[in-house]
Amino acid sequence: MIASEQKLSVIEKVGYSLGDLAANLVFQTLVTWISYYYLNIYGLKPEHASALTLIVGLVAAFAFNPMMGAIADRTVSRWGKFRPWILWTSVPLGVVALLAFRTPHFEQYQNKVIYAVVTYALLLMLYAANNLPYSALSGVITGDMKERNSMSSYRFVAVMFAQFFVQVFMYNFIIKAGGGTDAESMKIGIAKVMTVLAIIGTIMLIICFLATKERIVPKPEQKSSLKEDLSDLFKNKPWIIMLTVTTLVFVTLAMKGGSYVYYFENYVDKAELTSFLEPFKKFLPTFENDTSLGLGVFNGGGILVGLIGIMLSQQFANKYGKRNVFMASLFISTLFIILFYFFQPKSIGIIFGAQILHGFFYGISTPILWTMIADVADFSEWKNNRRATAIIFSAMMVGLKAGLSIGSSLVSWILGKYDYVANSTNGQTATAINGTKMLISIFPAIPFLLAIALLFFYEINKKMEVQIEADLKERRTP
Repeated sequence: MIASEQKLSVIEKVGYSLGDLAANLVFQTLVTWISYYYLNIYGLKPEHASALTLIVGLVAAFAFNPMMGAIADRTVSRWGKFRPWILWTSVPLGVVALLAFRTPHFEQYQNKVIYAVVTYALLLMLYAANNLPYSALSGVITGDMKERNSMSSYRFVAVMFAQFFVQVFMYNFIIKAGGGTDAESMKIGIAKVMTVLAIIGTIMLIICFLATKERIVPKPEQKSSLKEDLSDLFKNKPWIIMLTVTTLVFVTLAMKGGSYVYYFENYVDKAELTSFLEPFKKFLPTFENDTSLGLGVFNGGGILVGLIGIMLSQQFANKYGKRNVFMASLFISTLFIILFYFFQPKSIGIIFGAQILHGFFYGISTPILWTMIADVADFSEWKNNRRATAIIFSAMMVGLKAGLSIGSSLVSWILGKYDYVANSTNGQTATAINGTKMLISIFPAIPFLLAIALLFFYEINKKMEVQIEADLKERRTP
């Protein structure tokens, strides 16, 4: 491998981070709102919303992502392998995001389903064509693992900003933009909000393209067939583990993230919530109702404290190794998820406190997950003396898409099984309310715990990280 200077400027780190800020305006919307959108706004039946997010998502994950990884690894342009994809997909991704969250009038219900399938599939495909090369770019911007950890921290501060907006303000902005909380008003509101997000996201992706540079370039004599790349891939035990871990993590994120709105609408005691929120109303007077304010403060508290966890993440990872820190932080954050099952509707302070502590410990794990994938790409090069960055990163994208699809599908499916009725004027049954409580506690804790168990078999520990970095640095020196 040919590598130039490995140190990165703050401008390049910030420019790179804007790419994930843009992508997460889309992704966080899918994680947090796709089930609610299809059920309560768009008007799909629970079984159809569940099938849509599961089947389309899995097809996009397992068919398109590996193909996109192979294409990106073989892309040759004056801008590099991965940067051009960020530019090429910037505008199409914004346009399709607009279409996916619009609700044209259809006379027949089946046409509504068809439109949802087509736009959701296009959105997931374009997201992969954009975000897979973007993620792979982190593996070729620098080979210095400390710089890579630093860049990842910048990146995930940006991710948290996107998450903060979507989870704290978006519900309220949708209500304001549409002028109400009924389905028709919400349709108008979400279309307006997504228009603004699409424009901002497109501009950020273009800046990301302009601000970054690919430094780790394969030797001209390196050639490998797709068959060789895939053979290396499935012999790579850390890759298989990270693919599975990523899937499990995003199942949990989609399940609990997509369930919070139901939890606040149907489980949390309204009178106690109103009393608890009184101090916040002085600083956040623009929220339309206590449910939107409560949801915003709840998510916002976890995200802001999560930023502290992200900032500490690099220090912990450098000292103790990525795997160990990831496992410990994920385990502690899972304990706070489980606790939600035992909270009473009036225990508002405890509910918000548990979310803050969960956010802090999960924040530590957030950037580490992505840098571990870059380490797996280094591991593959170290073992096979061939670099196939994007197809390695397809593990993350396959896992991300599969996890999102399974988690979002489970939200709709479980709510249907617990007899949830969308937009009910008579309130939900005790069974449905219990379902919303299970969806943010016991059910999402299970995938996190499985992921922790799998990481005991992940062999890239701190000692191996140091050895791989030293060996590859020596090989890449001209």
